Amino acid sequence: QVQLVESGGGLVQPGGSVRLSCEASGFDFSSYWMYWVRQQPGKEEEWIARISPGGGVTAYSNGRKGRFGISRDNYRNMLYLEIDRMRPDDTALYLCATSTSSTGSNLSPSNRGQGTQVTVSS
Repeated sequence: QVQLVESGGGLVQPGGSVRLSCEASGFDFSSYWMYWVRQQPGKEEEWIARISPGGGVTAYSNGRKGRFGISRDNYRNMLYLEIDRMRPDDTALYLCATSTSSTGSNLSPSNRGQGTQVTVSS
C-alpha cells in the first residue's frame, strides 16, 4: 500500500525559503516518477514539479524552475521540494504524489499524501 507522508510546511515570510520532505513507503520508490502538487482553495490541483526515478530528469510547470527545486534520495525513500523567494500566492497545501505506475510518468490521480500546509505571510 502506497504511503506518503509530507512534512516541513509552516508559516514563512515573503522572500523566505522552505524545504518540504516526503517519506515514501509501501512501493518501489526508486522505480517511480514522483511529483509535488499543490492545492489552493477554489482552484484545481496543479502539479509543481516532477522527477524521474533515478533523479536525473526534472521538470517544472509554468516556469517555476527558477524558484523551485525537486530532488530525491532513493536510499532513504525521500522526496524533497525547495522553494525560494516565496510569495503569498505560494500559500497552499503541498502534497507528494506518484506516477500511475513504474512504467509510466503520468501523475497518478489518487496516490497522494495528506499534504503539508505552507502559508506565506508577514
